[in-house]
Amino acid sequence: MAALPETHQAWPYSTPRQTTLGKGRHTRGRLGFVLLNSEETADDDIRSIVPDDVGVFYTRVPLADPVTIENLAAVGDDLGAAASLLPPDMDAIAYVCTSGGVVVGEENVARALNEGQSGAKTTSLITCVIDAMHVLGMKKIVLGTPYLDEVNHFEADFLVDRGFEILDVQGLCIENGRDMCLVEPDDIVKLALEIDRPDADGIFISCSALRTVEVVDEIEQRTGKPVVGSNHALIWRMLRLAGIEDRMDGLGRLYREH
Repeated sequence: MAALPETHQAWPYSTPRQTTLGKGRHTRGRLGFVLLNSEETADDDIRSIVPDDVGVFYTRVPLADPVTIENLAAVGDDLGAAASLLPPDMDAIAYVCTSGGVVVGEENVARALNEGQSGAKTTSLITCVIDAMHVLGMKKIVLGTPYLDEVNHFEADFLVDRGFEILDVQGLCIENGRDMCLVEPDDIVKLALEIDRPDADGIFISCSALRTVEVVDEIEQRTGKPVVGSNHALIWRMLRLAGIEDRMDGLGRLYREH
């Protein structure tokens, strides 16, 4: 241990005082989010929706470009260490990458996050999406993504295994994570309208990087169907895990009714 530096003069010692430790600013809950290093959308979405008296805390993991199954799988090794960097006493912690949760696996994500910080409820983003689609009664769905087809097809197979019928899956074929954050909301609306099918009972727009939160209401109004976006489902489910049941307007049926 390094020696303490000498002071310039004999300063007084602090007088012991009785200090009251309150509950802090975050009286309703504390939510932790493990984001990708390329993520620029989820941060804003989370803060724009979560009530002011709920704390939100972030840490990050690296994802190499291009966004492939191999690179998504590699992130699983870093989740526990990332979760350990969050402040203590989180009510819930989520890994914020839809396709990443699919590739790493829901149980593996939950296990890794719990290794990083025990005691918190843990979830993957794809688990939040599945919960949201269930409460909205979505079974026959169309799937839109920014991903390459190898990721699209892997995710579609995953959802089929979870009991959903995929009527169409279309991606924007974007390779790099940051570029996914730069997709304009109008293009998300266009993608949703293009993939919609008469026999679909819901639309899922995958990826935390897409600004789907901003256009969920518009897509629902134009299609007459429930819509789930990744961050849209993530924030809803994380609030519910923390026991926060607020209903909200402007975010589609999920927040208005459930």
